[in-house]
Amino acid sequence: MSSPLAQQIAALPAPLLARLRARGFDPERVARWAASIGKDRDARNRLPGTVEPPAPGDVVDLPAEGTPEHARCREAGLAALRRGEVALCVLAGGMATRMGGVVKALVEVLPGRTFLDLRLAESDLLRRTMGVPVPLWLMTSEATNGPIREALGARLDEPGELCATFEQHVSLRLTPEGGLFLDEDGEPSVHATGHGDLPDALRESGVLGRFIARGGKIVWIANLDNLGATVDPVLLGWHLGQGGPLTVEVVDKGGDKGGGPMRWNGRPVIAEDFRLPVGFDPNVVPVFNTNTFLVSAEALGALAMDWVYVEVEKKVGDRKAIQFERILNEITFGLPARFLRVPREGLAARFLPVKDIDELERRRPAIEAIARARGFLG
Repeated sequence: MSSPLAQQIAALPAPLLARLRARGFDPERVARWAASIGKDRDARNRLPGTVEPPAPGDVVDLPAEGTPEHARCREAGLAALRRGEVALCVLAGGMATRMGGVVKALVEVLPGRTFLDLRLAESDLLRRTMGVPVPLWLMTSEATNGPIREALGARLDEPGELCATFEQHVSLRLTPEGGLFLDEDGEPSVHATGHGDLPDALRESGVLGRFIARGGKIVWIANLDNLGATVDPVLLGWHLGQGGPLTVEVVDKGGDKGGGPMRWNGRPVIAEDFRLPVGFDPNVVPVFNTNTFLVSAEALGALAMDWVYVEVEKKVGDRKAIQFERILNEITFGLPARFLRVPREGLAARFLPVKDIDELERRRPAIEAIARARGFLG
């Protein structure tokens, strides 16, 4: 006999189920999640085995400007860009709730310039200076895809060779008791399942496969709101010189909370604080993950791993809902990673996150200075 949750899902309108399934919805997986709600959540979220601070050499500094190594990295990066081997993939999904209900990509950062405008200005500059386009891909969500595609307009090209969007996965929120969470109108509550959807969603879109087929080698992944994380030939050349499939940009901590490099059972990974063993002090790790990655396109396309979906409590109206999400930085559990420390201050800063309106107001002067210094503003 099927469970009450299975019966609820089976009774959903066929068009809704088709829409959900087209975006990665798996009723059996949701049933497994529901059965686990409230049961050893802390133990499920925390990593088993041995977790230690990064070993010497795990976190490497970018070669200093003016050194032969810096020059070598720059030339190698420029050569790869000129061969058309790099694509920029920007995380622009979520449920459009943090910036007053406006899709963040369309929020005005500088006078007359949105987050999306500045990413497009970067793309245009790269095309002019490299002589070939650096494809711009945006991972959107059900909540952000339509408005972003409308704003992109004629820039979108059907094969996705220059500019494309692809949607992350979705699921349905649950009650703390494991049933379907219904909103105030009695409708199922859809949510995006996290930036960790990127490898699967990008592969399913076909954009990645076509990029590889025409000689693409590297996918540069960055948050939409981190306008410091731009395509840089020196970082690219450093990544290529390591020979590994994955480089993660990290910065010195400045009161940040979140993921950082660790050794898990001897393997370098990025782990969020809530994934660490009880009693492990994350402050022993002096650097912080920026959620910016350079990854081999082939390795990303072939990535096959058992993702951990973490249980997250959300307040929807005045009620508690449960949703399950996966985290992009856990690609370090599936691919060997190196950690590159990059600047977070001055015109070379590569970490300028903007999570809400107040943070945007604080960061505007730095964003404008960096955008001008890097040639994105006239």
